[in-house]
Amino acid sequence: MTVPRQPSSPDQPGAPEPPERGKGKPEDRRHMLRRRWLTATIIVLLIGIPAGYLVISANQSRNSGRDKENKYSATGLTEGWPSKVQRRLYEVPIPPYSKEVAYYETNNWRTSRLYVQFLTSNKGLDKFLKRIGATGGDLKPKDLTISKRDRGVVGWEFTGKGPWSGLTHEQKNPKPTQDVVVDRADPGHPMVYVVSSTTP
Repeated sequence: MTVPRQPSSPDQPGAPEPPERGKGKPEDRRHMLRRRWLTATIIVLLIGIPAGYLVISANQSRNSGRDKENKYSATGLTEGWPSKVQRRLYEVPIPPYSKEVAYYETNNWRTSRLYVQFLTSNKGLDKFLKRIGATGGDLKPKDLTISKRDRGVVGWEFTGKGPWSGLTHEQKNPKPTQDVVVDRADPGHPMVYVVSSTTP
């Protein structure tokens, strides 16, 4: 009986070396440098561009916030919406999606006032007027119903080209009375100014 011949062990002297996988022509220096440069460039782009964008975005956001803060701090107004309690107490129903909203509240033993400004649409203005018990027809052209004293409190000047209109919605105490002035410099987006005062 003949025993089949076993292949030589790789460790055995004189055995042929198995071919190395994936080993081809050695990489020349020029190709290696180009590959490293390309890899470094890709890494810089992947990391640098997002990081740069974040830095620019953060600076713009910070600068924008400072501009708004300076703009409103000069007038005493606080950027943002009054609380729901304030809006309900003073009956100032700011329409949804309004922009450039700012407010200021004063209180003393005799009268409390809420000063509010907001930019809205014509539909938003109609909804606001309806909810305080008025209509667009109640707005009188060139009638700046907010007093000079109240304008001075928050720095409203009402000197733009307009057209301007206003109304006073009076109610019996303790319900508030609202003085409303509307600037239609942008016909599609009126700027609304409100002073709502209540006497306890």
